[in-house]
Amino acid sequence: MAFNLERQLLFYGQYHHDPVNVGIHITCVPPILLTGLMLATNAPDINVPSLISIPNLPVNLGTIGALGYSVGFILLEPVAGALISPVIMGSTIYGSYLTSTYGMTANWWLIGTQVICWVAQFIGHGAFEGRAPALLDNLVQALFLAPLFVWLEILFFFGYRPELKARLDKSVEQELTKLKQSERQRKVNGSANGSAK
Repeated sequence: MAFNLERQLLFYGQYHHDPVNVGIHITCVPPILLTGLMLATNAPDINVPSLISIPNLPVNLGTIGALGYSVGFILLEPVAGALISPVIMGSTIYGSYLTSTYGMTANWWLIGTQVICWVAQFIGHGAFEGRAPALLDNLVQALFLAPLFVWLEILFFFGYRPELKARLDKSVEQELTKLKQSERQRKVNGSANGSAK
C-alpha cells in the first residue's frame, strides 16, 4: 500500500459515497477499530526493559496495533493523524485496563459491539450503497483506511482541507461513472451473447 493519501482515499471513497452508508460508517468504524484493538490487548504482554517501559502502557498486540495505526495515519495525513492518534492510543490503553480488570465480561461487550457494527455496515452496503464492501477487494487496505476515511469525513464536515475534499469528490464521481459504464457494457455484452444462442 503506497503512502499516497489521495489514491488511498479514492479507493475507499468509491465504495462509500451514499450519505446514509457514510453515516453508518462514521457511527460504526470507530467502535470496530477501538474494540478490535481492545480485544487485541488480551494477548500476553511483551516484557521490555524497565528503562524503556512506560507505566500503565503494557506492550502487547493491542498497543502495537494502535501504534501502527497512529504512525500510518500520521504518515498519510500528518495533521489528521496527529489529532486522532491520542484517541487511538488512549482507547487501547484503557481497553488493556478493562480486559485485565474485567476479563471475559469486558470481552463479551467488546465482541458484541464488533458484531453489531459489522452487521450494520454490511446492511449499509447492501441497502444503500448497492455495492460490496471495499474489504472484499482489498482486506488490509480497507481495514487500515476505514478509520482514517471516517476521521477525514468528520474533519471535512468542519471545513478541514476543502481543496482535498473537492478533488476527492470529483475523482470519486469520475471513477463511479467509469464503473457504471463498465457495468452497462458488461450487461450489453451479456445480453448479446445470450441472444446469439
